[in-house]
Amino acid sequence: MKVRGQKEVHWDRERVRALRTHLGMTQQEMAGQLGTRQQTISEWETGLYRPRGTSNTLLNIVAERSSFKYQVRRVKKA
Repeated sequence: MKVRGQKEVHWDRERVRALRTHLGMTQQEMAGQLGTRQQTISEWETGLYRPRGTSNTLLNIVAERSSFKYQVRRVKKA
């Protein structure tokens, strides 16, 4: 999903935690809103797993609607 003209956002642990903090939610609250388990949010935030599929899309929608500012990392080419 593209957000406001940006490339598709790939959610890493820092972005997931930053979004949750931006929303003022606990892991349990965010899990309830996304229809997932608190453990899943924890796994995303520790980098054990990354959101994919529907979860990735939901995070993009929540981020856009909450005016969350994405920081797109640029990869330097060698």
